Amino acid sequence: MSGVSTGVIDGRSLAGYLRQQGLCQAGEVQFKPLSGGQSNPTYLVAAGSWHGVLRTRPAGQLVASAHAIDREYEVMRALQDSAVPVPRMLAYCDDASILGRDFYLMEYVQGRVFMDPSLPGLTPRERSAIYAEMNRVIAALHALDYHAVGLAGFGKPGNYFSRQIARWSRQCRESRLPVGRPMQALMEWLPEHIPADDETTLVHGDYRLDNLVFHPTEPRVLAVLDWELSTLGHPLADLAYQCMGWHIPATLWRGVGGLDLPALGIPGEADYVRAYETTTGRAAGAHWRYYIAYNLFRMAAILHGIGERALEGNAAAADAVETGRKAQPLAEIGWACAQRYEAERR
Repeated sequence: MSGVSTGVIDGRSLAGYLRQQGLCQAGEVQFKPLSGGQSNPTYLVAAGSWHGVLRTRPAGQLVASAHAIDREYEVMRALQDSAVPVPRMLAYCDDASILGRDFYLMEYVQGRVFMDPSLPGLTPRERSAIYAEMNRVIAALHALDYHAVGLAGFGKPGNYFSRQIARWSRQCRESRLPVGRPMQALMEWLPEHIPADDETTLVHGDYRLDNLVFHPTEPRVLAVLDWELSTLGHPLADLAYQCMGWHIPATLWRGVGGLDLPALGIPGEADYVRAYETTTGRAAGAHWRYYIAYNLFRMAAILHGIGERALEGNAAAADAVETGRKAQPLAEIGWACAQRYEAERR
């Protein structure tokens, strides 16, 4: 019987569940970890001619609000056949006797996943098209009527920044790992400078290049993945999360800072934001540095949590310790953005 402690997938138990759901016939089930991701373990599952993706909560003791795969399943099921492409949801299971923890199954979407935002190996024209498509899809997400797709109760409208800052600050303070001085400064400064403007849409919460599956040959998004942090929130916070990459050096982590963007065919941050503004009619400029500072704080808190899980032995990726170490330099960049924002408003 699969237990709750090891995190090992019980193939026979999974095969029985797949047959019970009518997803495959009798026979051996094979599965292998899918690369990428620091949070919820994800596996490619094959049973005869059938292929799917299994996503589970990590094994072991977890932060209460983290790894909400039930929310991932709920939001992707709600977005089926919407303007935002997502994999088709197949089944959700909260019966711990199957794998020892909650999991869900979804269709396997075959395509290209780009891990490096500089898009090595593509031409400048291809890079430009990829970035334009990313922009189109996030604009489509923020244009959705979340009431119409059944997500009115998916979060609390309004006060997004204050709730998020409190959440991630609390997680850092409860951590066994020490929190650096820039992170402490952001935890104190951010709640005192929240912009007065407020708006609520569905937000992804982790919208970035490597959470998108592109068509094998076309610059077209086939699926947006990893909705664990999705909720109802401020759309410009969601956009600024992706735009952190322009502020992060390419040598540090998932950034394009310091690269020759015109030569690569990658738009500058201002051009990328302007394209979003043109599509959506939203003006992002007045508090943009605050949004960036907030997101760098939030990302640093997430990486701090990854480091904590590595300490506890619950991290999903082998490089979790190294990833956790990036929290401090991201917080330093975030604090610099906060100081520039404050100086500009004097």
